[in-house]
Amino acid sequence: MPKTTGPIIKDIAELSGVSPATVDRVLNKRPGVRERTAKRVLQAASELGYLPETDMAEAFRPKPMRVVFLLPSGTNPYLQLLGDRIKTAAEATTGYNIRARCFFIDSFNPQLLSEALRQHGEKADGIAFMAIDHPLVRETVSELQNAGKHMITVVSDISGVPHAAYVGLDNRAVGRTAGYLLGRFKGSRSGRVAMIAASRTYRAHEEREMGFLSLMEEEFPELRVVAAREGHDDRSENYLHTKSLLEEYPDLIGIYNVGGASDGVARALRESGRGRDIIFIGHGLTPDTRRFLLEDIMDVVITQSPGVIVHNVLRIFENLRAGGQVDKDLAKLTMEVVVKENLP
Repeated sequence: MPKTTGPIIKDIAELSGVSPATVDRVLNKRPGVRERTAKRVLQAASELGYLPETDMAEAFRPKPMRVVFLLPSGTNPYLQLLGDRIKTAAEATTGYNIRARCFFIDSFNPQLLSEALRQHGEKADGIAFMAIDHPLVRETVSELQNAGKHMITVVSDISGVPHAAYVGLDNRAVGRTAGYLLGRFKGSRSGRVAMIAASRTYRAHEEREMGFLSLMEEEFPELRVVAAREGHDDRSENYLHTKSLLEEYPDLIGIYNVGGASDGVARALRESGRGRDIIFIGHGLTPDTRRFLLEDIMDVVITQSPGVIVHNVLRIFENLRAGGQVDKDLAKLTMEVVVKENLP
């Protein structure tokens, strides 16, 4: 803004129909003036030639939209990678008029997620979060959405409450894909197949499990599926579960890790010497799962691009702010099936 003098302020005040004190507050970017009034003052300043075009463009530029991402904490490398993509996007200077921040919270605690949503909802214009499908969370999401906050679920959706959008895959189809691949990879072998889930509090994991089980029953009834064990996306829990499964079921031929932290499963398989014997399918292409594919410990990684997820979430927030079509200009988010031979 150019330096202003008394006569200049007086001229702008007369043309815009406000007091000189109001003009002074607007030109010096002090709070306490309604947006409509501020725009009238700026327009008057421009008409009188006291405000260059570059300053006008900056003055009329909307304030950045305040957006918060809430992701589960823990040892899931894919979610850490997603958090890194969010931070990179938040630091970028082009593309979005959004100020984004990312916070990690307790992975499987609906009370803490509900409290975090309320806390950030006080100041944020929108929240993108990996949802826990629980009554406490549903109630909080409903309240915030009704209060005018834009609520977007990522990776795992929530049921029964209105929210702006879901950015993620069809997780039932994901589970069916995992089941189909495992069944085809087994060849003529028969035996048991185990699932290691993170937690059924995440709708994504529940739907993957449902899809996997339905495909197994339909296409490969000769395979006996061991009841899922919850590893809470923790590498130590997944390691112990896998070690126990290997000891309990000598005829185990396959493992489907429904959630993350596949490094725990891989460690147990490597130590057992059965890494190439047991079909291992998991999620999230990260540096560790790439290594497991190359070592032939892991057979398939099903993944979705964290970059596309972040792009689409930010684009949806922009679309919501503009009052336009929510899914305008979104990138296609696809289920990527990665094996050793097609590693990107």
